[in-house]
This record gives sequence, C-alpha cells and structure tokens, in this order.
Amino acid sequence: MYGTLARLQIQSGREDEMIEHLNQYDASQLRGFVASALYRADEGGDVYWMAVVFESKEAYRANADSPEQDARYREFRSLLSSDPEWHDGEVVLRQTAS
Repeated sequence: MYGTLARLQIQSGREDEMIEHLNQYDASQLRGFVASALYRADEGGDVYWMAVVFESKEAYRANADSPEQDARYREFRSLLSSDPEWHDGEVVLRQTAS
C-alpha cells in the first residue's frame, strides 16, 4: 500500500465544506483507493492532518496524475489558507480493530 500524510490549514469556518468535499472522493470510487482520515489538530489554528491510502504506488500516482484529480485538488486547495505539506510513502503497517 502507498499513500500520503498532509498537514493542512483549512480556512476558518470552512471545515464542513472540506468534509463535504472529501466525502466526494469516497463517492467517486477512485481506483485503488483504500482509506482516508481527517484529523483536527490539538494545536488549533485551523490545523488538520489528513491521511490517504491507496492499494499501490501505481494506483496513487495514476490518481494524482489524472485531470479529474487536478480538478478535485483545485477545489480542495480553495478551502485552505496555504498550500498543504505532503509526505508521501509506503504504508508498512495497517491495523484495524477486529
């Protein structure tokens, strides 16, 4: 598996719009998409962390390079105060409750 962690600063008062936007990804049934999570940071200041997981690096890159993702990203970016910090990498452990 492969994915990204991102540090985001969502514009004040736009959290609900961001959640609605991110829900569209799940509804889009992106090829190779596994999971995502959005965290509101304890540090405040409208800081959030997002984790996204795909089945493989190839699936992640195919999505990232698609024109559809570019359009989704432009909408996503319009809800942020600044550019996100991206940290891509291989998922080496994934656990779920049983």
